[in-house]
Amino acid sequence: MNTTLNEVTARIRERSAKLRGDYLARIAQMNNRQRGFERMGCANVAHAVAALPANDKLRIVAEKAPHLGVVTAYNDMLSAHQPYEDYPAQIRAEAHRLGATVQVAGGVPAMCDGVTQGLPGMELSLFSRDTIAMSTAIALTHDVFDAALLLGICDKIVPGLLIGALHFGHLPTVFVPAGPMGTGISNSDKAKVRELYAQGKVGRDELLKSESAAYHGAGTCTFYGTANSNQMLLEAMGLHVPGSAFVHPHDDLRTALTREAVATALNISGRVAGKAAKPIGHVVDERCIVNAMVALLATGGSTNHLIHWVAVARSAGILINWTDFSDLSSVVPLLARVYPNGSADVNQFQAAGGPSFVIRELLDAGLMHEDVLSVGGDNLRPYTTVPRAVGQGGEVVREVLPAAPIDDSVVRTASAPFSATGGLKLLDGNLGRAVIKSSAVPEDRHTIEAPCRIFTTQEAMLAAFKNGELEKDVVVVVRFQGPHANGMPELHKLTPPLAVLQGKGFRVALVTDGRMSGASGKVPAAIHVSPEALAGGPLAKLRDGDVVRVCAVNGVLAALVDDAEWAARENVTLASAEADVNAHGLGRELFAGLRRNVLSAEEGAVTWL
Repeated sequence: MNTTLNEVTARIRERSAKLRGDYLARIAQMNNRQRGFERMGCANVAHAVAALPANDKLRIVAEKAPHLGVVTAYNDMLSAHQPYEDYPAQIRAEAHRLGATVQVAGGVPAMCDGVTQGLPGMELSLFSRDTIAMSTAIALTHDVFDAALLLGICDKIVPGLLIGALHFGHLPTVFVPAGPMGTGISNSDKAKVRELYAQGKVGRDELLKSESAAYHGAGTCTFYGTANSNQMLLEAMGLHVPGSAFVHPHDDLRTALTREAVATALNISGRVAGKAAKPIGHVVDERCIVNAMVALLATGGSTNHLIHWVAVARSAGILINWTDFSDLSSVVPLLARVYPNGSADVNQFQAAGGPSFVIRELLDAGLMHEDVLSVGGDNLRPYTTVPRAVGQGGEVVREVLPAAPIDDSVVRTASAPFSATGGLKLLDGNLGRAVIKSSAVPEDRHTIEAPCRIFTTQEAMLAAFKNGELEKDVVVVVRFQGPHANGMPELHKLTPPLAVLQGKGFRVALVTDGRMSGASGKVPAAIHVSPEALAGGPLAKLRDGDVVRVCAVNGVLAALVDDAEWAARENVTLASAEADVNAHGLGRELFAGLRRNVLSAEEGAVTWL
């Protein structure tokens, strides 16, 4: 095992000892109870089964058959989640075939960041994660289930479901994915049209045609953003049926894998003879969390997970921080190039070996913990195989991948990686701590030093770009975008104009206390700056024209201002009119309590502590 991997894991275990011990004690207490239907009063049981068919009532009450709960994030707004419409029926039929029963315990909200990007609704996006976690808790609070199946894929939905499930750590749990949409227009071609539109060289009709060719059917968007990073991390954590992340929604194999998820949930429920229960709180230990962190780094995944997985870990009584990510990044090689840190989409990634190839390489290199529990076995090795459907019944068999890469432009072995270090970098300095997704940025842009231009809204920056005010070497600063200020929206609308400026030869970078997620692209972006400006962070000391250094090589984020002058400066404040805009309209009033109580980005932007 890699020395750094072991050292990081050991210090996380030590740091978390008291919190984790208390968490495991609560799980043990819950596991010592009678089953739900046996400890409930008759009126409670009658309410729980009132709408079920008579045969199911008989199985539950008289036969004491295993009973599964489903929490679904189905809606028609997310292309990735639309396939879930028919999943309850599929799951129920398979459970019946296996002698079990199923109820949909509840639904959780799921918003599409692609729909709300750059709009006021995006300010609810980050907080939707904890809303989803609470909704998951409400569903599972019915407390009659032997195991749970969680249906969710996209950005905040998987972390929210996982946080909610970990607060029911005694319950065995399987995540059920639905897969990516088919390949459409290439991501690079899509980006080019966006840049042309930003320059006014093509119109809205051409842009809409391009976007519709990219986002064109059921399934997850095909770039390697937060949604697909979620799926990679769930494979690395052993919470999926092995190899199920990136199979198309309408492939026969997808149906077979969904059936296998039902059987898996039953197998780990503790209700099948000869099978041990695997509570999710036992599966997700510090080794499991480190495996997820390593998988993120090795694939150049979404920066959002430097927020989300801090919160996920905290839900299992485990404390991680950005220094842990940074130290792992120094030893974890980059093994995949998927857009935006390459030209391939996730379908090409899957065809090249996908998560199975990456996990195998990391395990063989001693860069992941193999001896962990998983829903697919007693270690992580099953996640190095690729599933295939065979026969008329669609049985699933698993194949071992060849040793050499199928396509070395997409995946590489650990002995010959794209880069010796991971795709994320921690930045630190007198402007605070931030992260940068360096894997997608050209090496000659890993250090940018230029005068800054400061904005407090995306709209103001876009207006300055259109007016030609940014045609120079510049560090664009967009502050008051943190969780306290306005919910920490993603700022993807800034990527095309910044890419245009970079394409013209200017040395540009973005610095913000907001987010950019997995699609930050080729422009260096120091994001998640903490503490945020509204919480007294030093980003509020910055003034227009200050020279700012963003260095992904040495991990520096600093204003090159005399120390005495910097110490004497007062923080600027957000204008009351702008603060009022952030607080009202499109439901933002309802999230005021979350904005007040939220912890910093590095603390996971947690709202429940």
